Amino acid sequence: MGIWWWRLILVSLAGILFSPKHGASQRVTGMKYTFMKNASSAPSVSYYEYEYIVIGGGTAGCPLAATLSEKHKVLVLERGPSPYGNPNITNLDAFGAALSDTSPNSPSQRFISQDGVINSRARVLGGGSCLNAGFYTRASPYYVREAGWDGKLVKKSYEWVERVVAFEPIVRQWQSAVRGGLLEVGVLPYNGFTFDHIRGTKVGGTIFDQHGHRHTAADLLEYANPTQLTVLLQATVSKILFTNKGSRSRPVASGVIFMDALGREHRVYLKQGPKSEIIVSAGALGSPQLLMLSGIGAERELRKHNIDVVLNQPLVGQGMSDNPMNAIFVPSPVPVEVSLIEVVGITNVGSYIEAASGQMFTSRSPRDYGMFSPKIGQFSKLPPKQRSPEAVAKAIEKMGMLEPAAFRGGFILEKIMGPISTGELQLETSDPNDNPSVSFNYFKDPRDLRRCVQGIRTIEKVIESKAFSRFRYHNMSASVLLNMTANSPVNLLPKHSNTATSLEQFCRDTVMTIWHYHGGCQVGRVVDARYKVIGVDALRVIDGSTFNCSPGTNPQATVMMLGRYMGVKILRERLAGAETE
Repeated sequence: MGIWWWRLILVSLAGILFSPKHGASQRVTGMKYTFMKNASSAPSVSYYEYEYIVIGGGTAGCPLAATLSEKHKVLVLERGPSPYGNPNITNLDAFGAALSDTSPNSPSQRFISQDGVINSRARVLGGGSCLNAGFYTRASPYYVREAGWDGKLVKKSYEWVERVVAFEPIVRQWQSAVRGGLLEVGVLPYNGFTFDHIRGTKVGGTIFDQHGHRHTAADLLEYANPTQLTVLLQATVSKILFTNKGSRSRPVASGVIFMDALGREHRVYLKQGPKSEIIVSAGALGSPQLLMLSGIGAERELRKHNIDVVLNQPLVGQGMSDNPMNAIFVPSPVPVEVSLIEVVGITNVGSYIEAASGQMFTSRSPRDYGMFSPKIGQFSKLPPKQRSPEAVAKAIEKMGMLEPAAFRGGFILEKIMGPISTGELQLETSDPNDNPSVSFNYFKDPRDLRRCVQGIRTIEKVIESKAFSRFRYHNMSASVLLNMTANSPVNLLPKHSNTATSLEQFCRDTVMTIWHYHGGCQVGRVVDARYKVIGVDALRVIDGSTFNCSPGTNPQATVMMLGRYMGVKILRERLAGAETE
């Protein structure tokens, strides 16, 4: 038995002994992998060494690569750095610092949709799990059935993920009050702590352990066979290479071109064989963007950028969605703890209610406000189209002038399920480092707007509930807080105005992202049920770009699960093929 088998057994035992239900912490801060290298150390050309090239070491790519490495040689190309040793990623109290960093070396890359909503995409090993608010919850059984997944393998894949990265949060006073308010206003039943997506109110999981340390998809590389895996950091893939074996044959993915941090070009060619594959796991923006840059997309659009057409596929980049988030700020007369998302109300009207609280201090930005700071682009004072860089800068300046007491309190938010409204993604340039153009068309479908209104009404009831009464000023009604949130200079303090805001207008004007965007390479449109790109061979896409709607209340658990799930499915396919040969 090889040493890597013993390594896997030890990881599994650790998962059993130190799982969330036992309340233990798995601290991996500073952990380094022997197979992790900077891309500048790679040869300029590599021939036929790897059976799988995974483009993107993110939330799906890490568990996928770890699984495939059990049996095969795998190369991961990640455009960002390592998350290890970066306290802005690791520590809960620093949440927002990485998202507010707009430098070229930041682990997040800011983009603004055509709708005007400021957003971010990950640029770091571990992907969005290094930047998000940490909430961990599975998809519903209905979602699993609709996706056509094997329910038993889905369950095992979630459990594989959870042994390393998922924990039960310590629910303190603010989150407890929100939970009590949800139950009081009828978001029933109470389901306690569970990873499962069940209608009613529950405490979900978190990827922050009891010491406030974040655990990410990169930690799932602990499962990998270190002799079979290579991870190259700061490797930006610019193109997938294809070969044609004849005039009537389909294009076959055969290799990739990537650039290192020094701007040097590298080429890697797949090991020759019918089972070798390139798998794109570059995220909901990166995956459709890379397919287009490689010649798979709408022919007319590709020719605008002088890209040779490999496959005319106009559905690449279509069906883009981002779940709209709207929130109400509730100033508190008493101090509140720092908390991200822990409690969720899964309503029967198509909206999810969550909350975050407390003043977050970081060494760089002593007045960041967690999930709702203009420093990270969460700016709701102005309608989306008016959120100019100048307006954001002015809001940040005004926020710096406020007394610390102004930050005491928290936000209660709602996110609609789905959503039904969709948009599209197009190339802006042929540079893979540039953001593509993307629109999400928030609330274009009136059903999404109705769900938002119903969600805000639920929040108003929670605020006015007896269970939540300790954390609100009793001379501030929910309608006052609504108007305050919509019209304040920095989402925190009220503007003196007698003009009431309709809930429909509130939803449109204060819409923000909760970073759950998806689509662009959807199953049945761009990829088939096995996530193979339709019309070419040896190429798959496995990540959130394949989703038709966002799973559960928060998608990261399902994206990690999908990486593991499809890794197992691919290994099983190869084994079955070998047995029939």
